Amino acid sequence: MSMKKKSFMINKFLHDINTPKTRYAIAKDVTSSDLGYYYFMFDEKRVAGGKDQKLLSHFDENGIPVNKTYIDVEGEEYIYFPITIGQMGLAVFHTWLKSGKEEDRERFLHYPRWFETNAEESRKLGARWLTKVPLPQYQNPGPWQSAFSQARAINILLRGFQLTGNDDWADLAKLALQPFSLPVKEGGVTILIDQAPFYEEYTAELPTMVLNGMIFALLGIYDYVRVFPDDKTARILFDSGIQTVADILPVYDLGYWSRYNHCQAEWYPEIDPATIQYQRLHIAQLKVLYKITEIPIFQKYAQIFHKQDNLINACRMYSQKYKSLKKINRI
Repeated sequence: MSMKKKSFMINKFLHDINTPKTRYAIAKDVTSSDLGYYYFMFDEKRVAGGKDQKLLSHFDENGIPVNKTYIDVEGEEYIYFPITIGQMGLAVFHTWLKSGKEEDRERFLHYPRWFETNAEESRKLGARWLTKVPLPQYQNPGPWQSAFSQARAINILLRGFQLTGNDDWADLAKLALQPFSLPVKEGGVTILIDQAPFYEEYTAELPTMVLNGMIFALLGIYDYVRVFPDDKTARILFDSGIQTVADILPVYDLGYWSRYNHCQAEWYPEIDPATIQYQRLHIAQLKVLYKITEIPIFQKYAQIFHKQDNLINACRMYSQKYKSLKKINRI
């Protein structure tokens, strides 16, 4: 292992073990048509300081975050990462909700403008936001589309629409739904598992099935359902995706910890466990899904994953995680 990768892994471990057990507070209102606070109470200082996204490096002249690339990515060192941009935008929106200051409102509006300016639009694919670096762990040379990026765009554009009345942003959010109806191989973000749709955070030739990315994707679609409850396409995408998560959750339970993903490629590790950070995120996400849907299995697995979260199981997880990362040459 190179010194650079060794240092990265040590820092990652230290970051994970210091992840708060209650990483994000859950918003009180997760169902009304008025999109106020996001489902998790992102704090601007925490997000901007890299507490949740260690690769967040600096900001451009409009306050848009720029990320360092992953440790195993060669080429560009800094990129615009739509997922991070969306999270930062939501955190700024939260600041505005608390302060009511015009300057905070204007800072937030840079974010829907960024998604508008950087959308790649086509008749077939609607609007997409591509990440323009490789994904070595999934053998995707890039650029790559992402259900999570699509969701972040919808989260931001619809809040911008409700804040300003700018119909163009609502129309763009509608276009952002199109890739959810298309398979990955055709430029969309969806794979089918026994005819059930799974929305891919990381698209590749074979399914990668990252659990937290699927749930974040659903929360983007659900924002659209909340604002436009009569939109049948959005409702079908949400309901069918919710059913997929409900059906597939047992696969992500390792008995002592949760899986990060369920990648189907033969060259990928059979078991890639979540880090502590993602274990706790899974718990919070499942609590939100239960709050929205009242489907019992979400509450059940939130409790199961919570009980698994102890030091003994974490040490067992890191032993497996090391083997997994080594197999795909990330360490």
